[in-house]
Amino acid sequence: MDVLFITSVAAVVADPPLSRKLFIETLGLPLEGEADGYYSSGNVAGSKHFGLWPLSQAAEACFGTPQWPSDRVIPQASIEFEVADAEAVSAAGAELQRAGFELVHQARTEPWGQTVARLLTADGLIVGISYAPSLHEAPDDQHLE
Repeated sequence: MDVLFITSVAAVVADPPLSRKLFIETLGLPLEGEADGYYSSGNVAGSKHFGLWPLSQAAEACFGTPQWPSDRVIPQASIEFEVADAEAVSAAGAELQRAGFELVHQARTEPWGQTVARLLTADGLIVGISYAPSLHEAPDDQHLE
């Protein structure tokens, strides 16, 4: 597996309003909200993407239901690692499985264009291997070499 960089870090939050109070109002992070309750920014120094991911959305993304399964550890955070292309996501998922890790879902393309495979660690960390096309484009639409 060839990880290029950290794609994103997100706190998985059970109480989104309280988390927004901490991260936006108190810490002053420039997070912007989306209609679905996800708050994020690509403008936090040292991070390509930092977000506050409601637990219900994490459950939907991982298991297809807004309720986190009671037989799984509740996640505290999510980290995604970027690979070169969508095919590399599938290959990385297979490599993780061969190493004995159980994926919560295989590689799939999300509605916003990112391809991602995820696993949940025993410590409650959602780990994603992803390919987000927008992160591979230069500002003038030239692809990075």
